[in-house]
Amino acid sequence: MCNRRAGLMAGRKRSIRFKIFAILLVPLTALVVIWGFAAKLTIEQGQQLLRIQKVYDNIVYPVSEAINELQSERFVSVSYLAWRTSTLRTDLQVQRRKTDATAVLLTRLSEQARDETPPAMWDRVQDLIRQMDRLDVLRGQVDDQRLTRLDVIEEYSSVVETAHQVYDRLMISPDIDIIEQTKALILITRSRELVSQQSALVLGAQASGRMTQDERDAFSGMVGKRRLLYQLGTSQLDAGLLKQYGTLNSTPIYTSFVSLEDDVIARVRPGQPLPPEAIAWPTTAQALTRQLTETTNVAADATAARAVPLAQSVLWDIGIVGGLGLAAVLATAFISFRFARTVTGELSVLHRAAADLAGRRLPDLVRRLRRGEDVDVAAETPPMAQASGTVEIENVGRAFTSVQHTAIEAAVGQAELRKGVNKVFLNLARRSQSLLQRQLGMLDGLEKEITDPDLLERLFGVDHLTTRMRRHAEGLIILSGAVPGRGWRNPVRLYDVARAATEEVEDYLRVDVNMPHGYSLAGSSVTDVVHLLAELIENATVFSPPQTRVQVRGEMVARGFAIEVEDRGLGIPPEELAHLNARLADPPEFDLADSDRLGLFVVGLLARRHNIRVSLRTSPYGGTSAVLLLPQEIVVENETREPAVERLAQPEASPPALALTPPIGGGAQDSLPRRVRQANLAPQLKEERSDLFSSFQAGWQRAQEDS
Repeated sequence: MCNRRAGLMAGRKRSIRFKIFAILLVPLTALVVIWGFAAKLTIEQGQQLLRIQKVYDNIVYPVSEAINELQSERFVSVSYLAWRTSTLRTDLQVQRRKTDATAVLLTRLSEQARDETPPAMWDRVQDLIRQMDRLDVLRGQVDDQRLTRLDVIEEYSSVVETAHQVYDRLMISPDIDIIEQTKALILITRSRELVSQQSALVLGAQASGRMTQDERDAFSGMVGKRRLLYQLGTSQLDAGLLKQYGTLNSTPIYTSFVSLEDDVIARVRPGQPLPPEAIAWPTTAQALTRQLTETTNVAADATAARAVPLAQSVLWDIGIVGGLGLAAVLATAFISFRFARTVTGELSVLHRAAADLAGRRLPDLVRRLRRGEDVDVAAETPPMAQASGTVEIENVGRAFTSVQHTAIEAAVGQAELRKGVNKVFLNLARRSQSLLQRQLGMLDGLEKEITDPDLLERLFGVDHLTTRMRRHAEGLIILSGAVPGRGWRNPVRLYDVARAATEEVEDYLRVDVNMPHGYSLAGSSVTDVVHLLAELIENATVFSPPQTRVQVRGEMVARGFAIEVEDRGLGIPPEELAHLNARLADPPEFDLADSDRLGLFVVGLLARRHNIRVSLRTSPYGGTSAVLLLPQEIVVENETREPAVERLAQPEASPPALALTPPIGGGAQDSLPRRVRQANLAPQLKEERSDLFSSFQAGWQRAQEDS
């Protein structure tokens, strides 16, 4: 049946025009699809601009109203705490009802714009609604007078800060100008919030006739923040919006408020009576708050209105692009059929393209398979050899078939070979790791039982050698693409990480570690960073004279935590140094023939796994410095504890400095002290007890040298 159909196809000859039409039908269809997809994207861009108005009406405006009502409730609450009159009590109840009504309105309107609101902005809106629902707790504390005036201002300000964070997520417009103007208005809105805080603070001070030290310090901080935010915001506005704030700056209200700020800072002293003009301070501050609110609302409406012309312009572009695209499709079809006589030359070009595919594109596919990527070979290279009535097309089919055969044959062989090597690496490494782990456990038991210093010193040497063997076994696991089984859940101090890496090196006594104690490493990265550091430190000790020192330093920098391993050896030639840095930045696939540089492969793979930058450079002393830049995502800053003052007491008898416990049996003269391993290490690293013991071993060796 198949032979019969092939015979019919071979005998049925088509005209060149028909074949051109059949060939061009697919690209023309693809062109139409691409044109339609591009038009769809352009339309969506216009719709996105039009969504700004809906987000403004349902999110931005209700949040602005909520901020105003919260600021008013804060002002009235401070007034009530200051005077405690029945009239202010009534005003406070009325204002609370207004705030609650605003929260209900925000909840209802925000649901209508949920699909148009960016996710980050929506989360902040929900946080604001939840905080406003919990205002009853704060209100009860105000009614019971359990909070000071400054505490009330700070509590309400925290809720208002959440509302301002809604504005920080307002990134719905792709237009850069609108984004810049929106950010500027957000800064001015935050400065207006500080004016409202100052108004409430001076109101309370006026009621009591004086300011406390905390209130004056808080006011001074508000002045600095308010002026900075206002200056930053107005400096980013364009001429049209800046004109409104220029007019505001020249008004008596604004100049009076600036004079108010200067008077409080210059003339008010904590606990001293306020100057006579302090009676007008709350009125001046409230007037400026209202004026800033009106000006900012007008500017925000003008900014939102700018999105409408942009959307209309995009829609015009859609019409123009759509018409030109359709014209291009029709012109392409007409010109293609017009030049049907050139089909032979075009098919020859297609044949050369097929040869290029066989010599360049498909070998790239083979390299992808060598790197271990999952590739559907059948989908990437479907069978192309088909019967045809045109000689050129048959040649193209044969070329494609030959390319596919070569690529598939090479890919399968390379993939199988790599899988086999990786399995061997992984199997041997896992077995060695298991045995070494058991050996380390046995050594740990022996170290706890033996008290003879000489025997203990030799036992530590075996322990150290076993730790290095485990590192080499883990190197094979890493080369096979797997992850070593060791790990930590909690962060570990970077100082202890550097010590652990040093103690996995043969000549560890030559290494000086100088690391700050204020930073830790995420637990998931500890094992790999220790291994990476150990490889670099071992290279530094091996390729430097034995009488020199190897320095390991670390410090926090702008983009993470930098660790430098510096030796004082002969250095590396510039060409070789550039080559090594290139391999560290982009590790190539592992080559079995290049087994002399297993450590370099391991370092590159570990660095790429945790986004760590490793670079080599020439040391000022002639050697080589390896610099590691740990990203900020895996570096944790330790908590700073406040110093505590305690009464001095007579110290009791304590163990020696090397954490040796007293002899068993109440201090018998013939009993030797027993050594407590890892007494000075971080708790996280104690989980892997066999990695860290050089402090004690070095102590024994120095004691013998001194004797």
